[in-house]
Amino acid sequence: MTAFAPDSIVLNRKLPLWYQVSQSLRASILGRTPDAPLRLPTEEQLAGHYGVSVLTMRQALKELEDEGLITRHRRRGTFIEPSARRGSPVRLLGSVDAIVAQQSGMSTQLLAHGTAPVSGELAEHFPDLTEVATYHRLRSDEKTGEPTNHAHNFIRPELAERVDLDDLARWPMTKVLRDVVGVSISRITDTVEATLADPETARLLEVPLLSPILHYTGITYDKDGRALDVARIHYRGDRFSFTVTLDAT
Repeated sequence: MTAFAPDSIVLNRKLPLWYQVSQSLRASILGRTPDAPLRLPTEEQLAGHYGVSVLTMRQALKELEDEGLITRHRRRGTFIEPSARRGSPVRLLGSVDAIVAQQSGMSTQLLAHGTAPVSGELAEHFPDLTEVATYHRLRSDEKTGEPTNHAHNFIRPELAERVDLDDLARWPMTKVLRDVVGVSISRITDTVEATLADPETARLLEVPLLSPILHYTGITYDKDGRALDVARIHYRGDRFSFTVTLDAT
């Protein structure tokens, strides 16, 4: 039986290795194509793929098993759980792969794309531009079809020229920019705040007007400190929570 092939990552030695591996594998699982195999490689093969010990790999797999994304069977192997629920809480430890995982695993509809003038808050992030490329997408639970969040992305025009719309239907913008366009991401700043559903958000997410909403703003930077992408995402408050863990070491 052919095994599922996860993406590769470059590990950051300042963060727990098991955590980085679990988030990378989680993003690969949630972003897989419908016809991808459900069987995972063995622990030894996955450890070799990520360049970590079998013990570290085992800890990463336990994280995904506890979340319900995989099931492990003695002598049979480890399998992706096709009916696993998406949109569960995500722990963020500063890993880009954690951001990718948090945004992955839902069916995506591109509502609109085009350009917009750089004004207001965008001018703070794109001081050298007068216009940015825009993308508006609606994400829904793959199993139930229930809308869960809608996202506006604003990216640099030279990057938009290399963005394939088909990729955005499968992967989050962060993954497309890093793994398809090939930009070097140095950091992402996240802000999450509670707000109330405005008329557009209430209509798209199929919730009552003024329902609790989580408003996420993520700004992706390159190694020179330039903003590459400003993401504004509205999440249903009854479907998502965010936990940030700070490592004191």
